[in-house]
Amino acid sequence: MDASLQRWCLAGLCAMAAALPALAQAPYPSRTVTMIVPFPPGGGTDVGARLVAQRLTARWGQSVVVENRGGAAGIVGMEAAAKAKPDGYTVVLGNVGTIAINNSLYKKLPYDHETAFAPINFVADLPLVMLAYPGLAARTPRDIIAMAKAEPGKVTFASSGAGGAPHLAAEIFEDMAGIKMLHVPYKGGGPAVTDLMAGHVNILFTTVLEAVGHVKAGRLRGMAVTSAARSPALPDVPTMAEAALPGYETGSWLGLLAPAGTPQAIVDKFAAEVRDIVGEAETRERFVSQGALPRAMTNAQFIALIGAEKKRYAKLIADKNIRTE
Repeated sequence: MDASLQRWCLAGLCAMAAALPALAQAPYPSRTVTMIVPFPPGGGTDVGARLVAQRLTARWGQSVVVENRGGAAGIVGMEAAAKAKPDGYTVVLGNVGTIAINNSLYKKLPYDHETAFAPINFVADLPLVMLAYPGLAARTPRDIIAMAKAEPGKVTFASSGAGGAPHLAAEIFEDMAGIKMLHVPYKGGGPAVTDLMAGHVNILFTTVLEAVGHVKAGRLRGMAVTSAARSPALPDVPTMAEAALPGYETGSWLGLLAPAGTPQAIVDKFAAEVRDIVGEAETRERFVSQGALPRAMTNAQFIALIGAEKKRYAKLIADKNIRTE
């Protein structure tokens, strides 16, 4: 090879080497991001995920698609996220059940809940509401309590799954009212709502977010919300503390996680984007109108919240000896 050809080859190799860092540092995201929802379509977690995915898509110019992977109280979807490649292109939108409760309910999970995920950020609080089948004679929580006391075990309550926040809300209701009802668990909030509307069960605790449309349309009756204050989405529905049980308060929330090992720069970017999104007036209005309460946090604050909630629910589950079927 003559000297001129050698110089040409060397120059070409140097140019290629110089281009590699630029290629390796392509702006994130440069392709579609998948947001796993560990529940079937139609539930509160699914609705919240779609709102966030829409806003991220608009901000990034890259599609953020929601993929529903329901089953086993959210464990199936959480496992899929835990085992996904930690490159920022797969995340999971979980709720209080999948992030802070399941670890105390199940003796063995197919992932280590302490090390499998990198928390990204909090999205929104999800107050719950007690719903009733419109044909049910009981009109208020006090009526439900009276029915259950008259015939223990006959009043049926649905849930989105054993041990989830809606189930625990009903357990707290039973405990504070001194009654016993029959639990009918479903594989997600959507199927539970469908059977409630059909009259197959009597009542259901579910998120205001997934219930508000049915209540306003008269398909279901809102009896009481579980938050300390009334929901802006259902202002005519009293709190449980007002309606029957002073001191009653519980609920759910949504948060984003990435597989452990996801680059911190991507986690930080994602966390900042989510914090900005929940602070946008338009996004807040959409969340609030559907019964969710978006709340901005830093990544560190979200991590601290997860730790506190795990301790809270571990004690509740142990004290009440709650077990999954």
